[in-house]
Amino acid sequence: MVSPQKAPSSKKSRRPLQSTKGDRVKIQELVSDFSLSSTQGESFSIADLRGKKVVLFFYPKDNTPGCTTEGIEFNKLLPAFKKAKVEIFGISRDSLKSHHNFKCKYEFKFDLLSDVDETVCKIFDVIKEKNMYGKKVLGIERSTFVIDENGILIAEFRKVKAPGHAQAVLDYVKQL
Repeated sequence: MVSPQKAPSSKKSRRPLQSTKGDRVKIQELVSDFSLSSTQGESFSIADLRGKKVVLFFYPKDNTPGCTTEGIEFNKLLPAFKKAKVEIFGISRDSLKSHHNFKCKYEFKFDLLSDVDETVCKIFDVIKEKNMYGKKVLGIERSTFVIDENGILIAEFRKVKAPGHAQAVLDYVKQL
């Protein structure tokens, strides 16, 4: 199980740093606004969620074993996330059509966001070189990010394994 990297605890009130467009957001920085197509049928904007805690989980590909496991586990725990007042969104480079099929097939109750041009993947620095059947390819490294009510990135989980990951994220956000 991967533990999150967290924002340092401090009694002082520090003004959060603003990440600039195209730069990788870091712990304790304000996440730059971005918009993506959503399975809800509307454009998703992170700025619209100010005032709410948000979990963004990045996954490599719809309908693959690990991604399916991760999605099913987040879906199963969604009532507990809602009780903790946390919104959940999955992000990959797949098309909106692929996302709709994936969401319907497994009856996910959370939205999937399509980042086909990798804009948001780059903000969160999740595009990594992978070894796929002996070939080096660029793909999404399974990663999850927790954003507080003020839009500040407060934790990141990187290089996660799908089984049990949703529970680890829930355990973390319940402590907030």
